[in-house]
Amino acid sequence: MLKNKRVLPFVALALVVTLALGAGLSAAAANAISQDEIAGIIETTTDKSLIESPLLNVANAAKESVVGVNNYQIRGSISSFDFGYGFRYRQPMDEAPRLRGTGSGVVVTSYGHVLTNQHVVDGAEKITVTFGETELDATLISSDENLDLAVLLVPGIQLPAAPLGDSDALQIGEYAIVIGNPLGSQFERSVTLGVVSSVSRTMLSSNRDRFGLRVNNENQMIQVDAAISSGNSGGGMFNTLGQLQGVPTLKFDSNFFSQTSVDNIGMCIPINAAKPMIKAALEQYDAEEAQQQAAAQPTQESAEAGIPAGQNTPRIGVQIFSLPSNYLPVAQGILPQGAYVAEVEPDSPASAAGLEVGDIVVEAAGQVIRDADGLVNIIRQQQAGASLSIKIYRVPGLDAVLEDAEGINRLEKGTYLDLTVTPQIIRDAAGL
Repeated sequence: MLKNKRVLPFVALALVVTLALGAGLSAAAANAISQDEIAGIIETTTDKSLIESPLLNVANAAKESVVGVNNYQIRGSISSFDFGYGFRYRQPMDEAPRLRGTGSGVVVTSYGHVLTNQHVVDGAEKITVTFGETELDATLISSDENLDLAVLLVPGIQLPAAPLGDSDALQIGEYAIVIGNPLGSQFERSVTLGVVSSVSRTMLSSNRDRFGLRVNNENQMIQVDAAISSGNSGGGMFNTLGQLQGVPTLKFDSNFFSQTSVDNIGMCIPINAAKPMIKAALEQYDAEEAQQQAAAQPTQESAEAGIPAGQNTPRIGVQIFSLPSNYLPVAQGILPQGAYVAEVEPDSPASAAGLEVGDIVVEAAGQVIRDADGLVNIIRQQQAGASLSIKIYRVPGLDAVLEDAEGINRLEKGTYLDLTVTPQIIRDAAGL
């Protein structure tokens, strides 16, 4: 009996512990979140039809008109000049055009015209536009270095044309929707949002004309604070009506102003500045011709082949050599790229036309001359006795300082002149 009395306290203690644990478990169960409540928090849906935004429909519609623009180029380097005959020695070049840069563009007509920046397609041997997995050939219709605008033609492109707005009606504070391909196709049709910070910001810039000469320009631009990155150039700046109001072309950053901190300052070319180019492209549109131009891609072989010289080859009586893009004064924009006239024969067609030693031929028969080979090919394809229009760049004293780097920097500003030369058959003569 005594033994059982000794056990009772332990039994009582066990009962107390059991009751305490039971009460704790009951309390924990009471404080737990039910699975139904968890499901109510986690398993949610969104009704997209209830989302209200003045930008949503605009952005989704406008981005369908935006494309990537690819610039393919063939590059080689010059190793030496032949001052007597104008033929140059070239290191091996790329066998085919390679992708050198990308930008953006916007389809602006149902006929396949694409608006972009001139600097996006500058120097291209081949241009294509891309959207999704599709890449189509494009033809450069027109470009303006001063405005930094270009119009391409992509026949058969199955994308909607963006409606054009009136950039003169822009207001400070209205939304600016920027769409393009920053950093290339990886971020295709990215949409960024900001406001119009200024409707007419005067911008001074130094660009190259179509012959490579550096010129200073003054343009009125739209300032926005939407994010603009490399690759956005040539894309679209839209308003909340979905109208194309500008072409993103320039971004200011801290590097531009050295140590100054800069954020959210981007510039767009007003669409009204581009309308004359678009109008001209529509006026000259020919569906059959456009299809042929898009199908005919230039090749290095056809561009370099030329026509062998012979006794019946037309000449103008000059000796020339190339001023290539890697020649320092050309690279700096002090001189345009082209064919330098090293000698003019007396009583020759060139002399009669007014060509002088030191002239740089930059255009012939409406084609830009990049080097001596280009001029040789054009002249040798002419009929003897037929007039040929050429454009030259003439700067006083160029022939005396051409090989003097310091003298080049002291040259006067030259002028472009239009001349007419008549190639003739000149027997027993060397040169062009």
